[in-house]
Amino acid sequence: MPIITLPDGNNLKFQNKVTGLEVAEKISKSLAKQALVIAIDGELKDLNFIIDKDCAVKIFTSKNEEGLETIRHDTAHILAMAVQELFQGTQVTIGPVIENGFYYDFARKEPFTEDDLKKIEEKMREIVDRDVITKREVWQRDKAIKHFKKKGEIYKAQLIESIPEGEEVSIYFHGEWHDLCRGPHLSSTGKIGKFFKLTKVAGAYWRGDSDNEMLQRIYGTSWASQKDLDNYLKRIEEAEKRDHRKLGKEMNLFHFREESPGSVFWHEKGWALFQKLIDYMRMKQDIAGYKEINTPEVLDRTLWEKSGHWEKFGANMYTSTTPDEKVFAIKPMNCPGCIEVFNQGLKSYKDLPLKMSEFGKVHRYEPSGALHGLLRVRAFTQDDAHIFCTEDQITKECLIVTNLILEIYKDLGFENVILKYSDRPNLRVGDDKVWDKAESALLEAVKATKLEYSINKGEGAFYGPKIEFVLRDAIGRDWQCGTLQVDFNLPSRLGASYVDKDGSKKIPVMLHRALFGSLERFIGILIENYAGKFPFWISPLQTVVIPISEEFDHYAIQVSQKIKEAGMSSNVDLKKHNLNNKIKEHSLAKIPLLLICGKKEVDSNSVTIRRLDSSKQENMDLNLFLKTFSALNKASSN
Repeated sequence: MPIITLPDGNNLKFQNKVTGLEVAEKISKSLAKQALVIAIDGELKDLNFIIDKDCAVKIFTSKNEEGLETIRHDTAHILAMAVQELFQGTQVTIGPVIENGFYYDFARKEPFTEDDLKKIEEKMREIVDRDVITKREVWQRDKAIKHFKKKGEIYKAQLIESIPEGEEVSIYFHGEWHDLCRGPHLSSTGKIGKFFKLTKVAGAYWRGDSDNEMLQRIYGTSWASQKDLDNYLKRIEEAEKRDHRKLGKEMNLFHFREESPGSVFWHEKGWALFQKLIDYMRMKQDIAGYKEINTPEVLDRTLWEKSGHWEKFGANMYTSTTPDEKVFAIKPMNCPGCIEVFNQGLKSYKDLPLKMSEFGKVHRYEPSGALHGLLRVRAFTQDDAHIFCTEDQITKECLIVTNLILEIYKDLGFENVILKYSDRPNLRVGDDKVWDKAESALLEAVKATKLEYSINKGEGAFYGPKIEFVLRDAIGRDWQCGTLQVDFNLPSRLGASYVDKDGSKKIPVMLHRALFGSLERFIGILIENYAGKFPFWISPLQTVVIPISEEFDHYAIQVSQKIKEAGMSSNVDLKKHNLNNKIKEHSLAKIPLLLICGKKEVDSNSVTIRRLDSSKQENMDLNLFLKTFSALNKASSN
């Protein structure tokens, strides 16, 4: 006689064993129609799972993340089922849910084409219409291996062989077609709906190992409604238009070369943007009381061993052995170097909190396949800072940092920010009592912000818990940028200390803080958020002055010089092209203001302004122009 506890605390009593669907029907008929999957004591199960003991349950529909992920999981299975019906002899491997969709990897000699994707989609819709029942069976491990080998599913047999002895081998059937899977799944293929689309084909190594066979990966997306699918496809289309790699080339900002994969070759305008962001942050940090430092990029291996980074990041560090057989590493992060600066000279409690900032260049090895323009690189600049404080100062300083980060994001056009709080990971350094104090102090600061936050269990840094700041951009995408971490461990490992009021020696708490994280990555996000049309104050080249003929070159040069003297950036276009071609060229490069100069402008000491994305022109006195746009040449909160 199981007693079912509902999320609102109410109980349902049943005389006999009961399925998840029957629980939903007991609650309401409408819920039973919408129900997709059920959580039993926090563990997701199929709706036909039999409940035979007291438990807490929660039922999910397509409106819940759990329900939507189950739809996507089933859609991946139906993709594999459709492929094998259409292309006999194709082997299936793995097909997980990913953000906004799913993929499935296939072993097939012939490459899939765009026409194939259309055929597969049609077959998937046909399978949905069949509405075949989904059921789960648990097989003996040896039976499962033998079965899939007999079917010619060598990859699937390998997966089963890797399952530890004693673990269940779960097989899901959709009609006659079946696959190895933990589940959960929907009750039938008809529950999936037809709100899916196959998006692309890519190569993928078996189990992600480049030494293994190359497979074909079909990506897809699946949603709860046609409206949601259409909105997603529109976002993808818009994202392609905003791709920072494409815009970076059009705007002449940067490029990459195979000679240094994952490292940016900044062009003049791109580097100007980079430096503007640094100047802006430097100003904000100076006001907030930070002291800027700089530490070496190459440090002895022994320091990284003391800090714990060698064990955690050693495989991703660039190292070199010198002729005297010493091992050095290019720094993957800045914190050990900052502690070395802190350790110079005696520190008192009166010096705390001590805030040290650094625009430090770091290097981390990333697999070639993971590199993605500015968003995933091997060499990048962190806008790091480390705050040395007492335990009593932690919460206050975390709030100050959080407010600074939010203020900076607002200046740059990001007002929709959520926080993610991450606690201790399995692989970590330090005593659990120390972790308890760190987690409690940081969570208190998170709650004090009054912002929306979520908890990521076990996702903290190896030395302390952290907050991640997630920005939502102009087309609804989320980007994890800034971080704040409380660290009781690293200062102790590297010998940091201060003299307390009573004359005793104490170990400071260290707050790790990054505003953007990686400047390179943040610039990529900025480009895509604004589609290259930056706010005037951070635009790398704000004005281009265009004389309509050689006769007015001298005046155009004078105008450009006065703009520079007023603190703005400006170039003069003296090329022998016609005016329309020049306007087209500079509009493609996303220059905010084009200033046209001819006889009228010379006679009246004025400029004719053509703004980006506008065909309208306005004439303005030059002095008024300088005054007006000088006022716009700063962040809104400055």
